[in-house]
Amino acid sequence: MSEITIKTSATSANMGPGFDCMAMALDIWNTTSIDTSTEETAYSVVGEGSEYPDNMYAKLVHRSFNLVYEDLGIEAPKVKISCENDIPAGKGLGSSAAAILAGIMAGNTISNANLDPDRILELAVQIEGHPDNLVAAMNGGCQIVVATDSKFTSAAIPISDELRAVIYVPDKKMPTKESRDLLKDQISRSDAVFNISRVGLLVRSLITGEFDNLKVATDDKLHQPIRMHQFFGLKNILQAAKNAGALGVFLSGSGPSILAITKGRELTIGYEMADAADKSSIAGEIKISKPTLLPSYNQTNS
Repeated sequence: MSEITIKTSATSANMGPGFDCMAMALDIWNTTSIDTSTEETAYSVVGEGSEYPDNMYAKLVHRSFNLVYEDLGIEAPKVKISCENDIPAGKGLGSSAAAILAGIMAGNTISNANLDPDRILELAVQIEGHPDNLVAAMNGGCQIVVATDSKFTSAAIPISDELRAVIYVPDKKMPTKESRDLLKDQISRSDAVFNISRVGLLVRSLITGEFDNLKVATDDKLHQPIRMHQFFGLKNILQAAKNAGALGVFLSGSGPSILAITKGRELTIGYEMADAADKSSIAGEIKISKPTLLPSYNQTNS
């Protein structure tokens, strides 16, 4: 096989209190084609991420592709990488995880490495640093993942197909590393209890459909207050979504996107979020999506 196409989904990590351990796959996709029947490496990025200089997104795909060959101890072939992206880049919606997963899945298939999902995740975490977005993109749906020694244990959280996601995506980016560097190394016992209790309530609410509890269950004290303080106005967007009837609202990943979980009233909630953003002088756009149960997948070409 010399050419393959991979589709990888957007993801929203943390979901409020589930810092670094929960994420949900969204019905927004990047499509990456990799062709090894070429004599020179070449890159092309169309859509989201094309604004980055020097084909940064495609180079992350390439780095991830090569990691499979490094793991096998053989030389990687030259590649032509073409990316058609719908996932906003640098906005807390799992763009980097989508790139990393696309590269590793393509390398696994083209090299005939036959890596199992656990090994694919281990390689991906070497680049991404944390597994939450990766597990959600790999498996689809809503996922919880915990580290056990050098391995990861994950489990799917059943969620209603009636839920929708209304996302306000600011124009300004918030790089994950920069956002993570803002966080404290230690937290108080009361803040730990605050988040632990809400993770439990969040998981139960999603499984049982007791959506009235989501407004409380998506609160957080570990990362959102610090991150939103660095980006004036995000708190206003979050509050506007709550006031308009969102079931739950949270900072998507490291931000700056704000995601509202809804079951109806999507246009009204989106309008109120956009209005709050405008009043806070935050330029951006509303995206209406939904959780997707589809995992990232291969489209074999030749």
